[in-house]
Amino acid sequence: MRKIEHIGIAVNSLELSNVLFEKLFGTPPYKQEEVESEGVKTSFFMNGPNKIELLEATNSNSSIAKFLEKKGEGIHHIAFDVQDILAEIDRLKNEGFVVLNETPKKGADNKLVAFLHPKSTNGVLIELCQEMR
Repeated sequence: MRKIEHIGIAVNSLELSNVLFEKLFGTPPYKQEEVESEGVKTSFFMNGPNKIELLEATNSNSSIAKFLEKKGEGIHHIAFDVQDILAEIDRLKNEGFVVLNETPKKGADNKLVAFLHPKSTNGVLIELCQEMR
């Protein structure tokens, strides 16, 4: 893992949260997109070298909807940038981590993504991100 790629925050309303974070950072989101396969709409903000992703559920079956129902708004995941996501998945499986999706899938912001189960990472959902080439 090379660096923290972004921090994901689950929100009830992307529209309201965009206003809040725009005030907080003094800049609008640089990108918004919907990831239909995951049932989410996202907004991305830059703050210096750091990236924040806001996630709103678009259907009640999405993992974000379930998270919001159980825990409310807040930090959902920490994403790490990786050079080779397949090699990193294999390495982490061999280290005993529980990988939620062994085949990376297309995520937001032009990334291939895979997740580690929070039960194997002290309660924190970890996302692996590789820039799609």
